[in-house]
Amino acid sequence: MAASFYDVMISHGRWKLIPAGLGVTLLIAFCAILIGTILGCVLAIFKISEKKPLRIIAEIYTTVIRGVPMATQLMIFYFVVFSPLGLSNAVLVAVIAFGINSGAYCAEIFRAGIQGVDRGQMEAGRSLGLSWSQTLMKIILPQAFKAVLPTYTSEFITLIKETSVASFIAVVDLQKTCDNIRNATYNAWIPLLSCAAIYLCLTVGLTKFFAFCERQMAAADRSK
Repeated sequence: MAASFYDVMISHGRWKLIPAGLGVTLLIAFCAILIGTILGCVLAIFKISEKKPLRIIAEIYTTVIRGVPMATQLMIFYFVVFSPLGLSNAVLVAVIAFGINSGAYCAEIFRAGIQGVDRGQMEAGRSLGLSWSQTLMKIILPQAFKAVLPTYTSEFITLIKETSVASFIAVVDLQKTCDNIRNATYNAWIPLLSCAAIYLCLTVGLTKFFAFCERQMAAADRSK
């Protein structure tokens, strides 16, 4: 086993390809979750708005995006939307596609969190002279974020794993890198198991990091 691993990954320096692929995976995931978080916040506010057109826009967005497979969305964005416009940067297209997809899920997460905050909080903020938007930003959203952090963590972890389909549009991410090693060596199990192990380390590490953040916020609340 050790000899096979050396022959496949070490002897020809193929392991050096892994950090580059991992970097692309992390770049796509972090940029996409940032876009998704911003979109999700806006759409969540649309969903609870008293203005019906905004609610309809948000509902159509989340229904369509959540109802179409991520791989299909990715290829639509690349081959149908951006290629005719001359945008051939696959990594940038992947960031946009994954960000838009994540926005639909973040919208539902944040909407549930906002609506889970007691209505009296809004009334209290308004009675103090704050506007609706000020109350939302300063009182409601901080409480909502704490409540939805575990679900938000799950969305981020899911997003990292979903980026493996970015290879469908020729993005050389972690999955594609390991697949290239498999094709070059005719050895499937060492590159693919290595890929699985790296994804596992990423997801476990992020889970522990967010769990630590939750404990810190809970401790801060108790000390108040």
